[in-house]
Amino acid sequence: MLNLTVPDMSCGHCVKAITAAVQALDVQAIVETDLVSKKVTIDTAADTKAVIAAMTEAGYPPA
Repeated sequence: MLNLTVPDMSCGHCVKAITAAVQALDVQAIVETDLVSKKVTIDTAADTKAVIAAMTEAGYPPA
């Protein structure tokens, strides 16, 4: 389980992009987001570094 803060996340489009990036690595990943607090919780079997790299490549690097 990853708990990340994503400062650049601000709208539904951001949420979809982050979810797609994570699920490209692990289709069964569960991505929960809170736009107000800019928190993302990810339940995945994928490697943490790979998840962070995918999110960064999508334009939403975690802090």
